[in-house]
Amino acid sequence: MSAPRTTTVALVAALLATAACTIAPSPRPSSQHMRAPVSNAPAPATSPTGTSTPSAVDPAAVDANELGTVPVLMYHRITTAPKTVYDRTPDAFRAELVRLVREDYVPVTAADYVDGDLDLPAGAHPVVLTFDDGDPSQFSLDAAGRPAAGTAVSIMLAVAAEHPEFRPVATFFVNADPFGDPGGSRTLPWLAEHGMEVGNHTATHVNLGEATSDEVRREILTQDQEIRRTGLSPATLAYPFGATPDEPGLALRGTVGAAEYRYRGAFLVGANPAPSPYAADFAPAAIPRIRSQDATGADAAFCSTVWLDKLAAAPATRYTSDGDPNHISFPAAAAGNPAAKFAQRVRTY
Repeated sequence: MSAPRTTTVALVAALLATAACTIAPSPRPSSQHMRAPVSNAPAPATSPTGTSTPSAVDPAAVDANELGTVPVLMYHRITTAPKTVYDRTPDAFRAELVRLVREDYVPVTAADYVDGDLDLPAGAHPVVLTFDDGDPSQFSLDAAGRPAAGTAVSIMLAVAAEHPEFRPVATFFVNADPFGDPGGSRTLPWLAEHGMEVGNHTATHVNLGEATSDEVRREILTQDQEIRRTGLSPATLAYPFGATPDEPGLALRGTVGAAEYRYRGAFLVGANPAPSPYAADFAPAAIPRIRSQDATGADAAFCSTVWLDKLAAAPATRYTSDGDPNHISFPAAAAGNPAAKFAQRVRTY
């Protein structure tokens, strides 16, 4: 069975505590969950906080479609003075999170998405919040060891305090010395201890499409080792500029001398929702993302506002949970096919 998750209410209460100078870390369940064997009897459904409810929900009652698409949203700077389409104001970022809450999206980490570890309430939709470059506007710690006011993490925690069904989790793809913190020695462990994921974005943000294979391996391995020095084990990677190496698969596995790195998923810049991790066409080395942006400016047709509108207008196309992590439910007439390795967990209706 999946390891129990820390409840959102307890997590947010700990993170927002003001009495102590530092925040006591909440235990982070491993993303390597072991699942119970599939049986004919449905497993209990789960609440937004991960606790069991008395009986499972009929997949048809919530229009479950676990072959549907998943929005993986991409953020960079959170600033009151945006300079490019990659920047979002704090108000716009908060508004997008509140929209996700109202439309029954539940954040999961990139690693949990890649692993298909999507233990969600019945009727909920997964969304992956990803942040590139390790900018201090995304996260930093104040003198008391709390997330600095106005950063993306502090805004996420504030939204979760107001909406307990919202999981304040995200994935941060970082380069060397992230968040203005040399080696990430303070910030990276804090993120991991509080349910966040830290991923690799290469050591110097190099364009992997223009680099030699040796340069690609060194960039990825160097940053992999930097992250591991803080006690973490990165599982996912984001391509700087969305550029992929010429050598297929090099983002997921490579060696430099006797040292090796391995990743379970690599993320593009993208322009559209990602496939279900259970789908036959899921490609772990080329996972698309959607830039968080209002429906104005360059490439607005591919931004988060437009795509969330499209998914809301065509709900049958998006991933909708059946509330049962032991089965993969979808309508018999659903588009797409499950990957063969999930055949024993498939349940159609």
